[in-house]
Amino acid sequence: MDLQARFGTETPLIGMVHLPALPGAPEYDGSREALRERAHGDARALAESGFDAALVENFGDAPFYPESVPKHTVAEMTAITQEVAAAIDLPVGVNVLRNDAEAALSVASAAGGSFVRVNVHAGVRATDQGWIEGRAHETMRLRERLDTDVAVFADIDVKHSASPVDRDAESLARETIERGLADGLIVSGPETGSAADADTLERVVAARDDCAPETPVLVGSGVRVENAASLLAIADGAIVGTAVKKDGNTTNRIDSERAAALVETLAD
Repeated sequence: MDLQARFGTETPLIGMVHLPALPGAPEYDGSREALRERAHGDARALAESGFDAALVENFGDAPFYPESVPKHTVAEMTAITQEVAAAIDLPVGVNVLRNDAEAALSVASAAGGSFVRVNVHAGVRATDQGWIEGRAHETMRLRERLDTDVAVFADIDVKHSASPVDRDAESLARETIERGLADGLIVSGPETGSAADADTLERVVAARDDCAPETPVLVGSGVRVENAASLLAIADGAIVGTAVKKDGNTTNRIDSERAAALVETLAD
């Protein structure tokens, strides 16, 4: 993948637009207007702080459906993503938790999105939603049917999960690229806000270099001012959420000063 062509930079910094609970979820507060205002505000704050892209995610919808989300969730995310894409002049991505790649790809394709994140694209993971199996065979064929160039970024050892067998990072990376045909890889820490292990990241990048040098590797969690430069000296880009939220709390709004400070750190 040509990151420059897709994101306007060879080292994209992608900020999270964490949506509060959507209609139908237990913690929905009853206001679609507030949902949209928050999504627009966070997306604009990321853009004004110098981020290169925004990733819309139904973070507030816990407890998550393991795979297919209801149609009303797809409808809400499509409407919000379309409005976010219209509000900022940046590429916009979609992640539908916990692992509805079909919905994410459909929303992105319909709403002007540029990429999706798929938590379990290949293999199988034990999660708090139960066993989740990758459906790369369905996702990549769906992209062909939709006739879209939306990029698929796939986690190889996704946070909040465990592998039922002992698999090394190198083999997971190669299989996700060679057999899952993912356009990019994501390496995260064990949970939201936790930093990716630098050694694991280096091993994934080395495996990528051996089999598909054109495939980007992104850090998927835990990037902050203190470690951003060292992690991005290894990886090709990063997805950032918690570190740019007010008080470093994942559920808070984007803090423009924290976001700008992170961008400035990487510009030095």
